[in-house]
Formats: sequence, structure tokens, C-alpha cells
Amino acid sequence: MARGSAFARAALAGNPSDGYGGATLAVVVRDFLAEAQALPASSSAVVPESRLVRAAVTRFERDLAPGVPPSEIRWRTSIPRAVGLGGSSAIVIATVRALSERHRVRLHRDELARFALAVETEDLGIAAGLQDRVAQAYGGLTFMDFRDGVYEPLDPALLPPLFVAWNPASAGHSGITHGDLRARFERADPRVIAAMAQLGNLARAARSALLAGDVPAFAGAVNESFGARRRMLSLDDRHVAMIELARAQGASANYAGSGGAIVGCCRDAEHRGAVIAALAAAGNLAIAPAVTPPQCSSRPNPGD
Repeated sequence: MARGSAFARAALAGNPSDGYGGATLAVVVRDFLAEAQALPASSSAVVPESRLVRAAVTRFERDLAPGVPPSEIRWRTSIPRAVGLGGSSAIVIATVRALSERHRVRLHRDELARFALAVETEDLGIAAGLQDRVAQAYGGLTFMDFRDGVYEPLDPALLPPLFVAWNPASAGHSGITHGDLRARFERADPRVIAAMAQLGNLARAARSALLAGDVPAFAGAVNESFGARRRMLSLDDRHVAMIELARAQGASANYAGSGGAIVGCCRDAEHRGAVIAALAAAGNLAIAPAVTPPQCSSRPNPGD
């Protein structure tokens, strides 16, 4: 039995400039995981049925391993649905990793990310960018500069204490946001053009701040990433309320993706506990995410 997995993802700064020549900084959230198993079968099967998994299998067998015997893919995910934590891309990457293990196909992390993006954008018509797939292919904390095509793994220990929060009642499909942005970008909407340039610079500033150990500057880049998003998009009031509540507690806060989950940083663990408690008291789900790998893990290929 061949296995593959991929963690959830939280974008810290620069999102959603990844599809527009910008830059982003993102970290995997190890609390949530998509997993897939590829087993020998007499005919291709997906259990439970999923158009994401089916499309990944079809492209894999056509482009990477033509003529291989069929597989039954069994998959599951604990990633909260439609809140902007990279759930769909994690399912695709977990599936491709399982198939690659079964059929002894070697994919570089960059190739895996591009392949996973093509499954969603070309085969399923979903508007998306590379960020989630790169972050999940690399694992850990990754700085991504899409202007130069440079992906740089960083030490997650550089990060201050983080929180992630979401409300299932305000979940929204990120493809809707990305589809509207693409159309506006192609029309050269000045607000979108300006915001994307600023977002890319904010991700670069966040990277520099982490490497310099400058937490206030990093927090500022996180906050300003939300500001740039707000200036170019109409945002759900419920998502904005979570951001404002976290900030009222003294934390920085930004969208973790485009589905409504938020992420931010705190001064220390005690401060983070207070922020999480305030968010939970308002009816949200909030966690202190695991962003560094355990000393010993049996998880299969979460960041090949």
C-alpha cells in the first residue's frame, strides 16, 4: 500500500499575489492533514468519490505514468472545508504522492506543485495560484517569490507564537475570490495592480524581518497584508470582525487564505492564549497551530 499526505497551509504575508508575479510567505499547519492510499485494483476507483482525486489520477496516468495498472485511491482529510487553509490542494498533493510512491515516479517539489496546480486550473477550471501547492510540496515555512521563481525554505522556529481561527458558518470557496481577481487584473484595474505589487513587497519584508529577528516588523507586514487585501476586495464582515477582534487583543492578523480563516502572531504564549480565548468566546474556532515537526514522526512524505 502506497501512501501520501499533505498538511493544511496558512499564508502569513503577501497572499494572494502568488498568481500575479508577487511573493508570499506561508507555513504548513500540522494539526490538519489530507491523506491518500493507492492500492492495486482491477479498475480505477476513488473512495469516497472526489472530482479532485479523480482529476489527479487521470492526469497522473496520462502525463506521468502512462500504461500503469489501475489503482484504487482511498483518501480522507481533517482540514476544515472551504475556510482557506489549502484543503483542496492538500487532497491533490496527497493523491499524487501516493501514486508516485506506488509507481516509483520521482517528482521534484517544484514539479509536484506545478502538477497539482494544473489539476485544479486546467482540468477542473478552478481559479488558483501556486502558493498553496508550493507551501505543501515544501512543507514547513516557505518564502515564495513568483517574480523570480525562487522558493526558499525557512526555519519555522523563526516565527513568533501564531494563532489560526475560522468560523464554519462563514466559510467561502476561494475560487470565487480568485476568479474575480483574475478578471480585474487582466483588465488592468489600478487598485488590483497596486495592491499586488504592495503585497509582494510585504512578503519580502516579512521574510527579512523574520531573518533579522524583528517581530514588530514581521507583525506589521502581516497586518499590512490584510490592509492591501481590504483595499482591493469587498470582504465578508464576519471575517473582518475576527481580524478586528484579534487586533483589539493586541495581535497582528491577516487572512490565512481566501476562504475566511485568519492567522496572526502574538507576543508570547500567554498572549496567544488570551487571543484564542477571545476569538472562541465570540463563537469562532481557534487554535495554536503546530508549525514545527515533532522530533520523530511517522507521517508519510508531508514535505518531500
